[in-house]
Amino acid sequence: MVFWRQNPLICEINAWTWLHSLSTLYNRPVTFGSIPDEVLTPLAQWKFDAVWLMGVWERSPAGREISLGHPHLQDEYRRALPNYTKADVIGSPYSIRRYEVDPHLGGRNELAALRKRLEKLGIKLVLDFVPNHTAIDCSWLAECPDYFVQGVSEDLEAQPEFFFAVPGGDGRSLIFANGRDPYFPAWTDTAQINAFNPHLRSQAVTTLLDIASQCDAVRCDMAMLVTNRIFSQTWGPGVGPEPETEYWHVVIPAIKAKYPHFLFLAEVYWDMEWKLQQQGFDYTYDKRLYDYLKNEPVRSILTHLQGDLNYQSHMVRFIENHDEQRAARTFGPGRAQAAAVLVTTLPGATLLHEGQFYGHRIKLPVQLGYRPVEETDPEIEAFYHVLLAEVSKPIYHNGTWRMRETMPAWDLNATHKNLIAYTWQSNSSDRRLIVINYSSTGSQGRVLLPDMHGTDRIWKLQDQLDGSVYERSGKEMADVGLYVDLSPWQSHIFDFR
Repeated sequence: MVFWRQNPLICEINAWTWLHSLSTLYNRPVTFGSIPDEVLTPLAQWKFDAVWLMGVWERSPAGREISLGHPHLQDEYRRALPNYTKADVIGSPYSIRRYEVDPHLGGRNELAALRKRLEKLGIKLVLDFVPNHTAIDCSWLAECPDYFVQGVSEDLEAQPEFFFAVPGGDGRSLIFANGRDPYFPAWTDTAQINAFNPHLRSQAVTTLLDIASQCDAVRCDMAMLVTNRIFSQTWGPGVGPEPETEYWHVVIPAIKAKYPHFLFLAEVYWDMEWKLQQQGFDYTYDKRLYDYLKNEPVRSILTHLQGDLNYQSHMVRFIENHDEQRAARTFGPGRAQAAAVLVTTLPGATLLHEGQFYGHRIKLPVQLGYRPVEETDPEIEAFYHVLLAEVSKPIYHNGTWRMRETMPAWDLNATHKNLIAYTWQSNSSDRRLIVINYSSTGSQGRVLLPDMHGTDRIWKLQDQLDGSVYERSGKEMADVGLYVDLSPWQSHIFDFR
């Protein structure tokens, strides 16, 4: 049994492009079984709890052909790789033909060997599961067509963007729906699963038990699409009556019965995070916080963080992943670091993206198997080394988190409203205060620390980000608050001594 600590740090790595880059670097084919030690050891030095190897399952040849011919995707390829070739396009990792480790990456046995090596470094392994769809050439289509949403020839003729035909054994074609969510065009390289079908749910359990034998957690793609309400709204009466039991209420307990410490992470949108936590997910994406950090004023962030602590503690915080633009480009200098301090020091899991801590700026389409070489930004790399070393400390994983109120530093100064402040405390002598000026203007304020009553002595406050030390009275911090003056996008992480 593999135990997870609270509030884990998870790094997403694109498996295919990672191995391609290593093969280029070492001038030989590198697969999961032949990754050099000097590549794996830094993952432990970054203090990650787990690595999410995105895209290990066998991809679809039919899906690759669709990816090659898609005009919108071709534009994305050119933005990332102006001189891309057909050989660079490998198809989507979310158009899965089989839940078998792709032979190109080394296959199941090599992944198992890699997992053991990661375990010795204290790093767990996260893999993907896609509940909503398979590739259009998945063997299940021929073997178990009732697993899928089916149509008729009139559907294909009237809405060819939503349906596709597969030759049947009797010479007639079977019509299947492409996978989709209700607000966007269909994913034409996928086949839509019927989440209401009890046999399909049983197959999902079997598949996940096999996946769980190979890793320590799964990240479930678009997990809200198979909930009863959303699935019914998307597909209507043609998929059969709505079951009494939710898909995830069937699937998750069956896996946890055998692997009790196995984690389920949900990619989820539309404010359905709490719903999926109630259905058994250990962690759910906090896309709302990401959007607020990118587009909204500080008051929206503060309101969001005042939610129930149990809810907050089961969120996945991030400022980039393979679906989003790179943080260095989206947020820009200073702001990206302020956002990183916030998401890594909040309760809940933190998702970091390969290249984020080097300042990479190119968003790579997941259909590409090759990534361009980017220079490392030494300032950003140094910042993340300091930050991740700090947030790996036990206080962030076994301590108590609490939001703190900020007050004006003097009359008519409203800049304290730009400050986000909270504390971690694990015992009377181990505490942190995080204060972030999430704005483009200098901000001043006082952070009230009423629990410093009874500590009427001089405290040394050491900033864990830059090493600076301040001396302050416990009585002053309790009665009128700790005065802070922060430049635009600047942060403090104070250790009280």
